[in-house]
Amino acid sequence: MPDYTHELIHHPGLVAGVDEAGRGPLAGPVIAAAVILRADDIPEGLNDSKQLSAKKRAILETQIKARALCWHIGVATVAEIDDINILWATMLAMTRAMAGLPHDCAHVLVDGNFNPHGRCPDWRWPSTAVVEGDAKCLSIAAASILAKEERDRFMIAAAADHPHYGWESNKGYGSTRHMAALREHGPTPLHRRSFAPVAQLSLL
Repeated sequence: MPDYTHELIHHPGLVAGVDEAGRGPLAGPVIAAAVILRADDIPEGLNDSKQLSAKKRAILETQIKARALCWHIGVATVAEIDDINILWATMLAMTRAMAGLPHDCAHVLVDGNFNPHGRCPDWRWPSTAVVEGDAKCLSIAAASILAKEERDRFMIAAAADHPHYGWESNKGYGSTRHMAALREHGPTPLHRRSFAPVAQLSLL
């Protein structure tokens, strides 16, 4: 279970956690969240979003938004993913999430191997990349929940406009139903044409 150890290392000062959702899917944007928790008001049960049920994530999302000092969502579009690739688009979404926070930070904990510092020109915060940070740091776990819930809502809404692909359940990942629909109906404007499965089908 994640704890508050990493955050305490960087006190005094505010510490934000940043995570993303949607690096792997074939369709839809990549969405990042930045969260600064209140050390004395952390929702119980925070964990890596992948370890939580949909019901528990929804409850925690509401609690995080109500009880965190602040939070913000950043988005990189499908066009940006295709233009600059998914890694750089992820860094861009994280930078936008941080830029939207109303408070500045002493430090940022970023989930994963890659740190936007030195990669995104607009990234201006001291930061540390934490491998599997959503399972280690409460701030990153909170960000993982907000990012996943936001992206899931986007894909469920998009499924109403593109009903063949099963996005309400697969959220844009390459499930059997999704791949079959791609072969039959071709890609939509929300498909990432730079991703090999979509690019290959576009050539058929």
